[in-house]
Amino acid sequence: MFKKFRQKMNNTKNTFSIKDLENLTGIKAHTIRIWEKRYNVLEPKRTDTNIRYYDLGCLQKLLNITLLHDYGYKISKISKLTDEKIKALSREIVSEKSAKNHAISTFKLAMMNFDQALFFNTYNELLSTKSFKEIFYEVIIPMMNEIGFLWQTDTITPAHEHFLSYLIKQKLMMNIEKLYEDAPTKTDKVFVLYLPYNEVHELGLMYLNYEVISNGYKTIYLGESVPLESLKDLKNYFDNIVFVCYMTVEPLKEEVNNYIQKLEKEVLDESSELWLIGRMTAYVKNTKPYLKVFDSIESFAENLYF
Repeated sequence: MFKKFRQKMNNTKNTFSIKDLENLTGIKAHTIRIWEKRYNVLEPKRTDTNIRYYDLGCLQKLLNITLLHDYGYKISKISKLTDEKIKALSREIVSEKSAKNHAISTFKLAMMNFDQALFFNTYNELLSTKSFKEIFYEVIIPMMNEIGFLWQTDTITPAHEHFLSYLIKQKLMMNIEKLYEDAPTKTDKVFVLYLPYNEVHELGLMYLNYEVISNGYKTIYLGESVPLESLKDLKNYFDNIVFVCYMTVEPLKEEVNNYIQKLEKEVLDESSELWLIGRMTAYVKNTKPYLKVFDSIESFAENLYF
């Protein structure tokens, strides 16, 4: 099994089917075929067995065409433009909606090309007009939702997802480090943020850490795959702990409520709270006074103000 996973990680994708293009751009395969045949906007290549495929150049061009089309350009007009003109017009578009969509498309292109420079240049362009928090909510969260879909449909490999996640983590760590320069202003609670054992999807938890620190609280960030024993130890050092657990794939849906009961029995006390977030929280059955369940990062952040 590990051998197959390693082979998939190494199989970095640089050719695409028309279905891949649909997943990456949001343009239906039927529409892409029409644009291709009627307007000659793309030039697919063919294998030795005459199967059509597309390269990274086609993907980049179609992402730019999609941006122009969303902005009001008719495909008949776009088809008459040179590739350089299409790129230039794409760069000129500066409205809020298109800037967001263009940034997501460019980040995806950086991911497909494993291009750190393109990622950082795009991020810096966004940062010239938006705060880090705005970038995360308006661009990063929607993009990562798209990336999850692309991974599930085999449009991208795990290598692509890991590459992009690491670059985003770098930006998160930089912004969190700046916040640590100021001492906490609220002392009624201490937040302990962690992922359950065998859970490694850390990006969302890192951003929650940023939000909690931004609101003046002290945080203890434990990160991924934390056993219950590590949580027990913290009660020797802190009172009024809020344990924040991000459940994306672990524990499994049939084990979620057992996990909560075990936390209640072995970790929590009368001064503790448990805040849960992530996809697996859909299977939480019983709400209790110590327990809060959030359906999004936004709802979690809003609760910090109360």
